[in-house]
Amino acid sequence: MHLEILSPENKIFEGEVDSIIFPGSNGKFQILNNHAPLISFLKKGEILYDKNNKTEKLSITGGVVEIIKNKVSALIEVIPSQ
Repeated sequence: MHLEILSPENKIFEGEVDSIIFPGSNGKFQILNNHAPLISFLKKGEILYDKNNKTEKLSITGGVVEIIKNKVSALIEVIPSQ
């Protein structure tokens, strides 16, 4: 499936992934290929996505995600680097 992660400042990631775990407002949830359409708010936590048998993570303060026809778009606020 195709994942696009955007912040107000820039595009953080775009590419094909195998699975994604989001910190939803009611708890963590996982997205796999052919997931039903969904829109959800995100809370502070980590986005985990698997790409080529490697897990990448991104800490966020919140956002929103939309899943439609194997395209996942996440609009997020990133925790600033210290």
